[in-house]
Amino acid sequence: MEVVCRDCRNRFRLPDEDLPPGRMVSIKCPKCDGRLELHTQSEARGVTPVRSLETLVNEVESPTYDASEKPFDYVHAGVQTTLLCETDSEVRQKIHDVVEGMNYHVVEAPSARNALKYMRFHTYDLVVVNEAFDSAGADSNHVLQYLVQLPMSIRGNTFVVLLSNSLKTMDNMTAFNKSVNLAVNLQNIDDMESILKGALAEHEEFYQVYKESLKKTGRA
Repeated sequence: MEVVCRDCRNRFRLPDEDLPPGRMVSIKCPKCDGRLELHTQSEARGVTPVRSLETLVNEVESPTYDASEKPFDYVHAGVQTTLLCETDSEVRQKIHDVVEGMNYHVVEAPSARNALKYMRFHTYDLVVVNEAFDSAGADSNHVLQYLVQLPMSIRGNTFVVLLSNSLKTMDNMTAFNKSVNLAVNLQNIDDMESILKGALAEHEEFYQVYKESLKKTGRA
């Protein structure tokens, strides 16, 4: 099977027969030494690095309430929250510092499974997710897929930032096509604070007008 490293985007192949069936296995990228987790199939051969969104959602939606899965013990009224989905520690720390400096309470998700668990218990004001977070790219990113299928009444309250190595920063058409509010190229990560503040201000101004229009027409 072919594997894509989330950190350096290196592609390499693994012999199916060398992978234990029905287990979560951790491997090292031969190029950057980054760690990758793969979930193998129950059959003796083969591996599937990507589970469907439905499978992942079913895994985290347990009828049994577990308080340890909540992202916050308690959040004061008026405190804004951020879910950060980024595996690169340097990039993650830079973003954490920026949003924390903007008075957001930040939770870092180690995997897509954890991110979906956190979103089960809390609606975030801001979600920052790398297109390759726990996936090979934006099209197979379970966090993005989950956000897209949310009802608009919930999704509309969350500002989603997509981090990318290829997309252009603040390209509105690209953001629209990816169903996010803002795209940021990782080459511009040092300017994240000014980029994010500007985008959030525009977003707030737009939705203020939008909400006022709904009230005038009796739809809100």
